Amino acid sequence: MKISLQLKLGQQLTMTPQLQQAIRLLQLSTLDLQQEIHQALESNPMLEVDESHDADSTDTRFENDTGESNSQSDGGKDNTGPDEVRDTFAEQSSADASYEASGDESHWEDNIPEQLTVDTNWDDIYQNSYTSGSPGPDNDDFESRDAASETLQDHLLWQLNLTTMSDTDRLIAMAIIDAVAANGQLSASLESILEGLQEHLEIEEDEVLAVLHRIQHFDPVGVAARDLSECLLIQLNQVPDSMVTDAVRHARILVRDHLPLLGNRDYAQVMRLTRLKEPDLRDAIALIEKLDPRPGADIAPSSATYIVPDVFVSKDPRSGRWRVELNPETAPKLRINADYAALVKRSENSSDNNYLRDNLQEARWFLKSLQSRNETLLKVSSRIVEHQQGFLEQGEEAMKPLVLHDIAEAVEMHESTISRVTTQKYMHTPRGIFELKYFFSSHVSTAGGGECSSTAIRALIKKLVIAENPRKPLSDSKITQLLEEQGINVARRTIAKYRESLSIPPSNERKRLV
Repeated sequence: MKISLQLKLGQQLTMTPQLQQAIRLLQLSTLDLQQEIHQALESNPMLEVDESHDADSTDTRFENDTGESNSQSDGGKDNTGPDEVRDTFAEQSSADASYEASGDESHWEDNIPEQLTVDTNWDDIYQNSYTSGSPGPDNDDFESRDAASETLQDHLLWQLNLTTMSDTDRLIAMAIIDAVAANGQLSASLESILEGLQEHLEIEEDEVLAVLHRIQHFDPVGVAARDLSECLLIQLNQVPDSMVTDAVRHARILVRDHLPLLGNRDYAQVMRLTRLKEPDLRDAIALIEKLDPRPGADIAPSSATYIVPDVFVSKDPRSGRWRVELNPETAPKLRINADYAALVKRSENSSDNNYLRDNLQEARWFLKSLQSRNETLLKVSSRIVEHQQGFLEQGEEAMKPLVLHDIAEAVEMHESTISRVTTQKYMHTPRGIFELKYFFSSHVSTAGGGECSSTAIRALIKKLVIAENPRKPLSDSKITQLLEEQGINVARRTIAKYRESLSIPPSNERKRLV
């Protein structure tokens, strides 16, 4: 092989570390961004939180009115210079500062009694103090946050410990409780429970059944039922004999013998078999609907998910224009530490000075990436609001078709960038909080040659179902016909898909007795 030198000309796309960081911050959610900022503050000594609150200074915000170019501050002019990167964030809320200013620790110390009663609470005497960056007492409940929630098994075992039973029955009860699912129904058959217990105990099926009946009357009533009919019947049998009415007796018959027909809404067949009149059947069904088919679901409810909006949208009452601004609470106001930055100006080449110089450069890149993220988010949100003003003013039925390519052309960015900036980002509007991707939807053609958004079609389907006659619900074919009369051409299978996405049951399951 001959070694030689060759000159080759070509093009190659290289992503700098600064660009990689900007793209990574762009796709982070609000919670992930806060964690990223926290890590940056801990690892980079050049970054610090600006905790100064000048009452005379104006609140610097990223704001934009629809139809205008991107702007900052209330005056609509860009007041952020290239060297003033620390002002790219909104002012941090002054709640912590006002709390510290109003707190008078000396007042508490002067009033602490020398002798305290035995049952004195610590919080009644000593005042809790919080730093400016720490959450308030409502959010600092570490005990309730870290404590494990009570499960249905824990709730049943607690009642079992308060119940007088023999040792054998207690072992049977513990085996039955272990077989109870999260919704309250028994997940295993009595035969399998009996087989597992017979390896250690000499018991019969009647003993297991007797213990099962006792557990079924634990709180919540109807737990450990083997099927839906038994669960509802146990709850109906809890009504005292002195309060039993005709509706209760009819409900017991329906639940015990005709529950499948009742689930299929075959009311004519039910009335024929039970010889009930329509008013009696209606009263019995109303009573059954008040029962709990899943008695264990409320014992350990699922944890709630809280959403912090990234963008606020409001309508200016004077001009009537929609105003878009970033949420100033999503991230603290950062700045570069002036004292540490002044040390970098020395002409030393020591390791310490190089360390400070590298961190200063990283801090500037980080602040610039955050600024780019905020500007891109504001620009995209403004275009979305400008395109979907009909939704903000009239509701879902006025939603217009919108795809990523439309916004990408409007802001002169790539579709992948629009996809990143609209993922896990939320907008607070007068109609609620929505993810930015909610405003993007496909379209179908109309009779007049226009386009209609799939979100608007879903809203129309929901409106038609709400206004339908419960005795004769609208079928998918009928909904298709009604939409065609409004000039919207949608196939029946598309209506069925949209209806299922709205969790609307088919027409035979929506039938009701008026």
